[in-house]
Amino acid sequence: MTAGAGRSAGAGRNPLSLNLVLAGWLATAGNLPFWQSFRALPEHAGLRGLGFALVALVMIAALLFALLSLLSWRRLVRPLAVLLLLIAAGSTHFMLAYGIVIDATMVSNVLNTNATEVRDLMSWQMLLSMVLVMAPPLAWLARTPVRVLPWASQLWRNLAAFAVSLCVLVACLLLGYQQLASVMRNHKELRYRVNPLNTVYATGRLMTERVPRTRLPLAPVGEDARLGPSYAAQTAPPVLLLVVGETARAQNFSVGGYARETTPHLARRKAAGEIAYFGNVRSCGTNTQVSVPCMFSHLGRVGYGATAQDHENLLDVFARAGLAVLWIDNQSGCKGLCARVPSVETRTLDVPKLCADGECLDEVMLAGLDARIAALDPGRAARGVVVVMHQMGSHGPAYHRRSPPQHKPFLPECTTNALQECPNAALVNAYDNSIRYTDHVLDATIAWLQRRRGDAAMIYVSDHGESLGENNVYLHGLPYALAPDQQTRVPMVMWLSASMQRRTGATIDCLQSRADRPLSHDNLFHTALGLMDVRTAARNPALDLSDGCG
Repeated sequence: MTAGAGRSAGAGRNPLSLNLVLAGWLATAGNLPFWQSFRALPEHAGLRGLGFALVALVMIAALLFALLSLLSWRRLVRPLAVLLLLIAAGSTHFMLAYGIVIDATMVSNVLNTNATEVRDLMSWQMLLSMVLVMAPPLAWLARTPVRVLPWASQLWRNLAAFAVSLCVLVACLLLGYQQLASVMRNHKELRYRVNPLNTVYATGRLMTERVPRTRLPLAPVGEDARLGPSYAAQTAPPVLLLVVGETARAQNFSVGGYARETTPHLARRKAAGEIAYFGNVRSCGTNTQVSVPCMFSHLGRVGYGATAQDHENLLDVFARAGLAVLWIDNQSGCKGLCARVPSVETRTLDVPKLCADGECLDEVMLAGLDARIAALDPGRAARGVVVVMHQMGSHGPAYHRRSPPQHKPFLPECTTNALQECPNAALVNAYDNSIRYTDHVLDATIAWLQRRRGDAAMIYVSDHGESLGENNVYLHGLPYALAPDQQTRVPMVMWLSASMQRRTGATIDCLQSRADRPLSHDNLFHTALGLMDVRTAARNPALDLSDGCG
């Protein structure tokens, strides 16, 4: 019996040999996006390029095996393989399908997505990619027995394999350093495509960033906030409506010069001198998870990215000054911004004409809005009201779901989430229809404000832009340094009632005269406080578009 057990324990393959095969598979089939991008580099064509490709392949495999060698234990081999192959398969699909890369912010997006966004991303192409990347190695692993060695013997082998892998890696670095340094310097996006190493690294980085943030207390902002002198003479409480757009890029707004008539209502109001349109605005980030909290922060893009501590936001400052605040969300949540103010999620609403299949059109946020404001704290509401409407907007890849049939002038539409399979014209049609519907929603929002008695204002600004196949890139979320103009340049609209213009001293004509200035999300915090005459040292007049605009 002992002898049989010994034969059983000695049979099969060492975990190291299994992980060596896994490393080779991940370096080749699991890195198709990397090799696709590598092949496209003009400076590495021909035999010279082939030689460097072989060096790069060995380097990736050696690095993978070095890490796997430390985890080469019988009980870890198969679970680890499943996890890494799942990561590699998922990353491969999304990088090939949409031209994205995986960094910490993209991982954060995945962790904060909702059921609607997940549904929009599911496709048979995704299933096929997962099967092709995962099935062959998993089938082989399932049939291959794993040898059991004494732990000391296995540890010695693991450390030896780790050392050999590092030697191979260093040798490759020395051999191809000049070319490698040049490639990484000129094509930074390549490092984001090394799969699954970059995804694992990005996840680890995200987790290490989140740990200190969760331990630090919330830093107060605007502790001196108070209402300015304009409130003493008011006959009715002012209303500020902040519309947070979703995935709208400035390039596709006809009010800003786009050839197609995507924003006829805004264009009409601009021609009549009712709104100011700003088409040269830069976003805080390239995804909702970063941009939305950043645009409501006093820190600005640079400061927000550098801090390790969560701070109170614009809504907290309004509330501290004594105003009523309401957040209405038709997207994936307020990202913690509305944690200390009243909020509503549209997924809880039952509006048959506007909601279906777990998703609501953006007009639903106007439904019953008067009643929602009436339900706010009466003492605060008597002073003034700030409402934030977080749109579904133009969120992809299911752009065709973002507009109802009566707001689809551009046909045919792309109706699949496999965007690369759609004719680009059909893809742009679907996206432009979503912008056309946003134009309708903003027009209806202004009309709602016009029906109210008292001073009123609206600021609309999108959280980030979108890529629609330019340079084979789709969706959004690229690292800011690599992101194209389409992902970072966003539209902004300001509307002020005649009485609000008198109250603030800011006129639409003056605001429009500032439209060509290079602006950003950094302006929102300070401009919103200025319009509502909230006095605090946290407000920077230089970033307030309404300041001195009479």
